[in-house]
Amino acid sequence: MNKQREVLYGFRNEIIHGEDVRDRLMDIMEEVVLAKVEEFTFADKDVVEWNLRGLTDWVNINFPLGIPEEEIKQAAGDGSQVPLADSMFSHLNPGQFAVLQFISERVREAYELKISFENPEHLASIERFTILGAIDKLWQEHLYTMDSLRQSIGLRAHGQRDPLIEYKAEAYKLFDDLMVNIKSDVCHNIFRSASSMLAFENFLKSLPQRTSHGQATAFGGQPGPEESAASSVVSEANEAVSKARATPARSGPKVGRNDPCPCGSGKKYKHCCGK
Repeated sequence: MNKQREVLYGFRNEIIHGEDVRDRLMDIMEEVVLAKVEEFTFADKDVVEWNLRGLTDWVNINFPLGIPEEEIKQAAGDGSQVPLADSMFSHLNPGQFAVLQFISERVREAYELKISFENPEHLASIERFTILGAIDKLWQEHLYTMDSLRQSIGLRAHGQRDPLIEYKAEAYKLFDDLMVNIKSDVCHNIFRSASSMLAFENFLKSLPQRTSHGQATAFGGQPGPEESAASSVVSEANEAVSKARATPARSGPKVGRNDPCPCGSGKKYKHCCGK
């Protein structure tokens, strides 16, 4: 438990005293998206065998993107870049890497759109509060779970197992799940927090509203004129956002935010050329 406290409170202090909370927030989002890409896709299987519906549903539940399943499938099919050998993405194949890039870039674009409506003076506090709220809530639940484990672990002796070894193994797994759940909770809530109700409403109005499971209406049949017009407006808004967030094309593989900078400075990419 002492080691767990050191790790968790170190993370918590990093958020409380860190100057650039948003940079850490982007790291968390990228880590969670990477974990979900690993969960729903498979490096040794063809794209048609991936659980793209599950990945699409997770993305659209946690982020206000409205990405259709076909777009993720197309991104996987178009993937040609091989991740750098010493990067955090080295175990992904080109299709998985392309899906990760596609979703991560869309999440960043959506967050940039969100903060454009926020009060700059309050934004850092909101980001910090969202992360700390997830840490504090889930840490308390973890303490209750650990207490229950401590009281019941002695029963493992009846199965000819060492309770101490079993306790350490179970505690490690529970803590690993805790850190994953904290980061997932941050991703789920960061788009649901705002500096004011007006900012939140304006952000929601600016989002592209697209159907991810086909074009049929709730009562069957084809969409009506109003829905077709709305789709047209959404497409134009989406194109405008894409142009506004356009970035120079890369000539080589993407470097992760936490990977060593290619310039050879010895620093992480996000603290060097990736600023």
